[in-house]
Amino acid sequence: MANVAPDYDKAGDGEDVKVKVICLGDSAVGKSKLVERFLMDGYKPQQLSTFALTLFNYETEVNNQKVSVDFWDTAGQERFNNMHPSYYHQAHACILVFDSTRKVTYKNLSNWLKELQEYRPEIPCLVAGNKIDDVLQMFMYVTDVYMFKDAIRAAVAYKSDSTDFMDEIMRELENFELETEQKDSGLESEGNSEDKEEGNKDKTDS
Repeated sequence: MANVAPDYDKAGDGEDVKVKVICLGDSAVGKSKLVERFLMDGYKPQQLSTFALTLFNYETEVNNQKVSVDFWDTAGQERFNNMHPSYYHQAHACILVFDSTRKVTYKNLSNWLKELQEYRPEIPCLVAGNKIDDVLQMFMYVTDVYMFKDAIRAAVAYKSDSTDFMDEIMRELENFELETEQKDSGLESEGNSEDKEEGNKDKTDS
């Protein structure tokens, strides 16, 4: 007997929260490997043959609250470019994946986003570039961890109608802009100092 998908809108036992995060992107961009790299040995893969997909379960905490996350992977069925509506049903967040070595997979993200918006137009989305050069693998692993954690927090915030996640994102953007302005200002000051030194040197030489 085939397994059936859980009801993600149903309240969990006690204080537990259950959320669904889906991965979208062209075939062979490495969606499964991306999830496995984040979960490492802690994941529990489960085959949902009814929908021809693989489900990865991950237990974590968000704001001191237990959260059970199901990452849905397409199991290669995305080659049909026509995902079953059940794949999008009750999703709380989406990770769009492209292959950094194949430009067409990046261009096709707009098609995946368009299809997603037909079923779940308001859920938060993150974009991940996969298959980066081996030299950057350790750096990319750290980046993946932050990305997946952000996706989980976004999913929890979306399910609870919370604005906390977006407020934090806006604060991070404001801090980034401030740091960028400070760095630009510092570089400009250094440039002016160098120009003055060059000018003084020219006067001395003359």
